[in-house]
Amino acid sequence: MALFFSSLNFSDLRIGLFMTLTLLGDLLLSLFLTLVADRVGRRRVLFAGAFLMILSGAVFAVFENFWILLVAAVFGVISATGGDFGPFRAIEESTLSHLTTPKTRSDVLSWYVTTSSLGSAAGTEFSGRAVDFLQKLDGWAITDAYHAIFWLYIVMGVVTMIFTLLMSEKCEVAQTSPGTEASEMLLDERQQRAEAADEDNDEDRQDLRSAPFLKPETPQKKSLFAQILSDTRLIMYKLWFLLIVDSLADGMVSYSLTNYYIDRKFNLSKSTLGDIISASYVLASCSTVFAGPLARRLGLINTMVFTHLPSSVAVLLFPIPQGVPLTVTLFFVRVGLNNMDQAPRSAFIAAVVRPEERTAVMGITSMLRTLAATLGPSVTGILADNDKFWIAFVAAGALRICYDLGLFAMFVNIKLYTHELKDQVADPRRSNDEEELAEVESTKRPT
Repeated sequence: MALFFSSLNFSDLRIGLFMTLTLLGDLLLSLFLTLVADRVGRRRVLFAGAFLMILSGAVFAVFENFWILLVAAVFGVISATGGDFGPFRAIEESTLSHLTTPKTRSDVLSWYVTTSSLGSAAGTEFSGRAVDFLQKLDGWAITDAYHAIFWLYIVMGVVTMIFTLLMSEKCEVAQTSPGTEASEMLLDERQQRAEAADEDNDEDRQDLRSAPFLKPETPQKKSLFAQILSDTRLIMYKLWFLLIVDSLADGMVSYSLTNYYIDRKFNLSKSTLGDIISASYVLASCSTVFAGPLARRLGLINTMVFTHLPSSVAVLLFPIPQGVPLTVTLFFVRVGLNNMDQAPRSAFIAAVVRPEERTAVMGITSMLRTLAATLGPSVTGILADNDKFWIAFVAAGALRICYDLGLFAMFVNIKLYTHELKDQVADPRRSNDEEELAEVESTKRPT
């Protein structure tokens, strides 16, 4: 995205502002979707997201005005940073957590991240080579080539809509009427009173039956935070603070801005840049496959910290090399290990909150991460506009290291799956969860 805007001769300051405001739009959309997703239906919300993809892609395929593109990005669905931020990610992760057991959840989420990375790799490779090929054709400017890519984005939106329609009802949260339980209790009480009255006399029974039926009070709608109990909030407050620090750093040196930095520093061809970014996504895909087994062996927190910390160090050292090979090597280390903490992080959140709290917690988590990330591109844009681009990587690397160390210090000994152990009888689909949870508990920490 940064390269597309650079081809339109937008300043670095405007590029940073665009990414900040786009992330802010994602934040507001995430908040709204979190409030309505389980009530309206997850499949409907994801279908609406695919429709917004098509609208945003159409605007970017046709227009070049900064403000029109900004409105389309803020109110539509398009990735400005190339990272893992997005208004629908929380819904996808909540759905996968709902469909899986504690034993399989980490693996499934790992494959979710892996397939996402593979898709990004294929898209980046194709886009880079397509742009390089199209701009060499007679009458094609580089901006025309970028516009053509957005037509492909529209096609992907249509494909997403089709796959959303194929999702089953198992993806939805089981909804119960708010007054059902209260009504059943009142009916039981009324029946017991009627039976007791039978033993006395017909007159008493008649009085009882003529008594008005009490209508249960309709519970007031709870706010997003009110859906989360206090003990869960105590855990999440600490995690949210750390994720804000990490997301601020990621926003400062997003993949899109890193790609732009490499282009400015070495002036590589677009096909070469596409090869580099695509290869990094392939590495990320390969490494993410091992996140599940590592989480079972080392534990969720240890996996998050020990895989993310080397990636953070690579970000810190990224501006130092003056040659392409070492710069690309550090970039590969960063991207290759960066995604390994995503599946364990989602599994960790699912493990410390109640099942009915997951959508709200993951929605707030996504919202806070996006909010923190919105500040990053503007800071980097100001630094890049003053030829201080490299400072963004040093600051981001230091913040990421603080996140890693803080995560280990606060959560390494926390007990997991306590709520699922209590509630596992309530879900008939998980009759074997007790054994699975015991196995997870026995293997989540090294001996």
